[in-house]
Formats: sequence, C-alpha cells, structure tokens
Amino acid sequence: MAGHGAPEIKVPDATGLTLGIVATEWNAELVGQLLQRSLDAAADAKVADVKVLRVAGAVELPVAAQALARKYDAVVALGVVIRGGTAHFDYVCKSVTEGLTRIALDESTPVAHGVLTVDNLEQAIARAGYPDSTEDKGYEAVNAALGAALAIRSLD
Repeated sequence: MAGHGAPEIKVPDATGLTLGIVATEWNAELVGQLLQRSLDAAADAKVADVKVLRVAGAVELPVAAQALARKYDAVVALGVVIRGGTAHFDYVCKSVTEGLTRIALDESTPVAHGVLTVDNLEQAIARAGYPDSTEDKGYEAVNAALGAALAIRSLD
C-alpha cells in the first residue's frame, strides 16, 4: 500500500477560502465516507463556504470540477474506480487524471485528486478514512487542495 513517505497531515487555517467538492454516485457508500471525511477536513480548516456537487460517475468529475474551479479557491474530486475485467478501468482513470490536471492548470486553481483507483474493494476500504482504514484520502485531498490554494494566495 502506498502511504510510506507521506508527509504528516497538517490542517491549514483556511479561513476566508472557499472549497468546491465534486463526488460521484458510483460506489455510494465508499464515496459517502470520502465525502464525509472531506467535509470534516474543511470544517477543521475553518472553511466557511463549501459547495458539494454530485455527478454520476468518474468520467463526469472533470467537467464539474472545472465549473467549481471557476468559482472556488480550491476543488476536490472524489470517487472510487475499482478495476474490472476489461480495459475500461484504464481509460476511466487516465481520462479523469488528465482532466483534473488540465483543469487545475487551465484555471490556476488547485484541484485535488481524491479518486481512489484500486484493484479491489479491500484496497478502497483501506484508503477511505474509516476508523480502521490505513489512509484517509478524502481528508488528505482537502488539506492538499487548501494548502496549495494558500501557497498560491501567498504570492499576492
């Protein structure tokens, strides 16, 4: 499992920043957990304005993230893509990753990739921020996006 070498999670003081979160409907229980942990992180960081959008699946994340990136200081995309028996997994993961990266660069807005791309359900559960999980990707994604937004804001 990844995670070794990860920096300590430091919750930034994001008072005054706005946050947009887009989450998929697929794998609803897991994504619901990621979303709850993202909202917890936003509250811990003192973000006052959080907008949550829901979309059908991972392929729809980039277009919704782009709309959020035009209005919010930071964006987080959440979803779970579990490998199946076809190449569909590879196409979805690549398009989501490239789309989110492009949006961040085009809009000059941090867009955190909180989409779990895993081989099986057990790996997703281990990363979803449950009490027994080894990782908390929803929480981490918000902190990463807010930290980047604060770094960019410090340039002004």
